[in-house]
Amino acid sequence: MLVQLNDVFMAYNLLKGKKGLIFGALNEKSIAWKVAERAFEEGAEVVLSNTPVALRFGNVYELAERMNTVVIPADATNIQDLENLIDQTMERFGGKIDFVLHSIGMSPNVRKGRTYDDLDYEFFLKTLDISAISFHKILQTCWKKDAITHGGSVVALSYIAAQRTLYGYNDMADAKALLESIARSFGYIYGRERGVRINTVSQSPTETTAGGGVMGFDALLDFSDRMSPLGNASALDCADFCITLFSDLTRKITMQNIYNDGGFSSMGMSNRAMAVYNRNLEECKDCK
Repeated sequence: MLVQLNDVFMAYNLLKGKKGLIFGALNEKSIAWKVAERAFEEGAEVVLSNTPVALRFGNVYELAERMNTVVIPADATNIQDLENLIDQTMERFGGKIDFVLHSIGMSPNVRKGRTYDDLDYEFFLKTLDISAISFHKILQTCWKKDAITHGGSVVALSYIAAQRTLYGYNDMADAKALLESIARSFGYIYGRERGVRINTVSQSPTETTAGGGVMGFDALLDFSDRMSPLGNASALDCADFCITLFSDLTRKITMQNIYNDGGFSSMGMSNRAMAVYNRNLEECKDCK
């Protein structure tokens, strides 16, 4: 029986009988939260995970209760935590995992206001470990435990700053580039040996707790919305797309970085963005 978690939804039973592990749900703004809701609506059983620190600040336990599931705390940068998480998840499911979502990202440099030409390198290493290398650690742990079913699907959330320079995104851009590379490299091995798909979704800037910490985020959100023919993709839009990648409808899609951004990634300049630029041209003659 389906339980309505969003105001409006249409279920297609795309994930009926599937079992998934979702990293990164924090609160109602989280993309991972929306993915978990949609997976449940589409018939999946889900286990939720986040760091113990994050779980103290979010309300993911409320989501778990509504979905009749559990939250298993784990630091995705810690192999021992991941091994315990995978073991507990498989024990709960009574077998292997069908899909995994990596929705993990954090930059101490961004949080501390350090610009790209003045990075703290210890912070930089933490950015890479949390936001990208954790993806490799999850995949490698699942690989060694043979935890993902043949034909399973893994998705990590990325951003176009992996390919293009966007003011204020800082060392997170480097982390996203590494994240996408890991998806390709491990995607080849996992696909060749065990038929598992690994993809990244390059999402529009989205109003999440993590996204709000990026310098100039509100202006970036407005700019990308004006530039995109379809407007920005919301967290729910991203969740819907992730569901298709977890489903059997995308059995031959792997090692791809797929843009879910309303067309932003294919644009040079839009009429809406140009209109704002022209109105403010005189004021910004000396802008760098």
